[in-house]
Amino acid sequence: MLRIILYLVMNALNVFTNKENSMTYNLEQALEILERTPNTLSSLLSGLSDEWVYANEGDDTWSAFDIVGHLIHGEKTDWIIRTKIVLSHAESKTFKTFDRFAQFENSKGKTLQQLLEEFSELRLENLKTLKELQITESQFNMKAIHPELGKVTLKELLATWVTHDLGHIAQIAHVMAKQYKDEVGSWKAYITILSK
Repeated sequence: MLRIILYLVMNALNVFTNKENSMTYNLEQALEILERTPNTLSSLLSGLSDEWVYANEGDDTWSAFDIVGHLIHGEKTDWIIRTKIVLSHAESKTFKTFDRFAQFENSKGKTLQQLLEEFSELRLENLKTLKELQITESQFNMKAIHPELGKVTLKELLATWVTHDLGHIAQIAHVMAKQYKDEVGSWKAYITILSK
């Protein structure tokens, strides 16, 4: 099951990064990924030993635990809040800066299972809100100001939500695979995730 999930994630990432095979954003298709992320993470990470959960690749890198905490922070402070800003009639539609490292403080004292459950609940709530907004295709080009990127559209924000999920699922697989980089011997030549 895990091998199938990872295969699907890696293929999905190829779809999003290969220009010749790129997709046009579609809310229904985006929901296919966004709805599955909590179960994918739970299936991949629940019940694992601490060596898998807290392992990273060295200084300034994240463990699976850190990544789930980061995803939680995004659910609380990014996607839906920013979507509502874009859709608002406010004069100033400027996003607050997103703290990419808030999870290090926010996750203290929690277990991975608690984080997975919190993420699942927040995602369910956010997707319910997203559906209730009944966003139309004509609203996709509405804009707001990102503090670093400048003008961004709603479509770009929502597409980023999907690719952000997929990128962090791949990051988890990557950091976990790297734990055995010295154990696979000559097979390292065939395991492309170890050379990235």
